[in-house]
Amino acid sequence: MAESIAIAHAEKKRIYVLVWVTLLCMTALTTGVAYIDLGPWNTVAALAIAIFKASLVVLFFMHARHSEHLVRIVIVCAIFWLLILIGVSMTDFSTRNRVSHPTWFRTNQPSVFHHLEGSPY
Repeated sequence: MAESIAIAHAEKKRIYVLVWVTLLCMTALTTGVAYIDLGPWNTVAALAIAIFKASLVVLFFMHARHSEHLVRIVIVCAIFWLLILIGVSMTDFSTRNRVSHPTWFRTNQPSVFHHLEGSPY
């Protein structure tokens, strides 16, 4: 009985060390990717690595893989809520540079202050 507990504890320690080494490697990879010019894919690569690292932390260090179903439902709902917030932010961001003018708008309208031309005010 004591031997099986010691083996399970050693296995657990081994898994934690492997996850820690993987996190260190992913951190080095994130730093390396930051120095490579991938154009718009730099952000995608960094986010993909960050999602992988976050999932390792949640699964192993926060013990989500051995947790109850209610905890897993809370984690899934939190991820879903995060995706909703990112989606709403992206719809706002994607429409920022669009300037829509009414059809009656003219770009060559006279200045509002045309009567003040030549005036110091």
